[in-house]
Amino acid sequence: MANRREDRMKLLFIHERLGAFGGAEANIRITARELQARGHSTAFLYAQGTGRDEAGCRNLFAACHKIPQEKAALRDLIAQCAPDLIYLHSLENLDAMETVFEASVAVIRMVHDHSLYCLRSYKYNPLTRKPCSRPASGYCIFPCAAPITRNRGGLLPFKWASFSDRRREIGLTHRCQALVAYSLHSKGELVGNGFDPKRIHIHVPMECHGERHPVSRFGERNLVLFAGQIIRGKGVDLLLRALSRIKTSFECIIAGGGSHRAYCERLCRRLGLASKVQFTGYLPPTELEKLYQDASVFAFSSVWPEPFGMAGPEAMRFGLPVVGFDAGGVREWLLNGENGFLVSWAETAAFAARIEDLLRDKELARRLGRNGRERVNREYNAARQIDGLERLFSETIGGFRKETFRESPILQNDLEPASLLRASPAAEIVCNV
Repeated sequence: MANRREDRMKLLFIHERLGAFGGAEANIRITARELQARGHSTAFLYAQGTGRDEAGCRNLFAACHKIPQEKAALRDLIAQCAPDLIYLHSLENLDAMETVFEASVAVIRMVHDHSLYCLRSYKYNPLTRKPCSRPASGYCIFPCAAPITRNRGGLLPFKWASFSDRRREIGLTHRCQALVAYSLHSKGELVGNGFDPKRIHIHVPMECHGERHPVSRFGERNLVLFAGQIIRGKGVDLLLRALSRIKTSFECIIAGGGSHRAYCERLCRRLGLASKVQFTGYLPPTELEKLYQDASVFAFSSVWPEPFGMAGPEAMRFGLPVVGFDAGGVREWLLNGENGFLVSWAETAAFAARIEDLLRDKELARRLGRNGRERVNREYNAARQIDGLERLFSETIGGFRKETFRESPILQNDLEPASLLRASPAAEIVCNV
């Protein structure tokens, strides 16, 4: 898209968190940075800070404000920002979300995870970890008992999650002009919950550096690397059980933290892996990058239905092959035998065998890693992905304004279409779609 002045858009991002935290926050940063570089204006509204690089996030936006508690104040703040389009991400306050849809502005929502239609947000049975394929329904209340969820960090071990709130949020989200998701898997979940497939678009922007990006050395260290949250859905315990089967000499580094770490460290000792496996906790990107270059294989052990699984393609940028379980959207980027190995869900013996294949055959590992790197650079680089998102934004703004004009008897009676366009510079976008 040409960056003519009349094509430039004023975009308002709205999200629960300000600062670094996870994949959603990384996605917002990449998207905002690329759109800013194309001449578009971006502002940001948030509910709470993460305490991690909040200043870096603020500096990405022309304006950055905390969402006020009062609906009238939020309404005034949105009017002050005067956006052409609102790019809505996660927002827990449903009254605030309702106010967003009352602003007479086109809204596109990015659906990052399963929390829109799953009370537990991770879409699997908490006992068996078997993925759930049902849409939000009365089944969530009984027999699933999903309204009773873990209360991490609270005084009580459990808390109540409102099914009616999920239904309300789904209803509000139906008012969006379009939805954005990470994968066909996530799109299927949304369709199962009543969303029009024609209004769901897939965009996965990543920071890729092409041939300039450093790659793994595939040394004799035989390093197996895991990077991510250590929670039950990420399957680190299953990774450890797989590692206990490997006969080839190896090291493993598990980088990250989370509620399942203590259990996994105890399991590691019980399996006799303490001398081979190191838990490092969270590592900054610069340190993690060194490990990518030292590793021979990246272990992606998630068993929850991943909306996408960004950690895998991020490792592929370094020419690393990936071994992962077939869960959620993983099969959309992990092609068995092409850029790694896709293993049947929770099959630890097969997971171990595939890791061992790559440790023993470095030429195979290099070839699969090279294929993965080429695929990531081709399919997911931010410039290519934001091209599509930019078109979607522009077309949505134009369509929304045309629809608003048709539905407004005051505008139809008082202004001819041509005079309306001349009267409003922002409306020139309609003529260029």
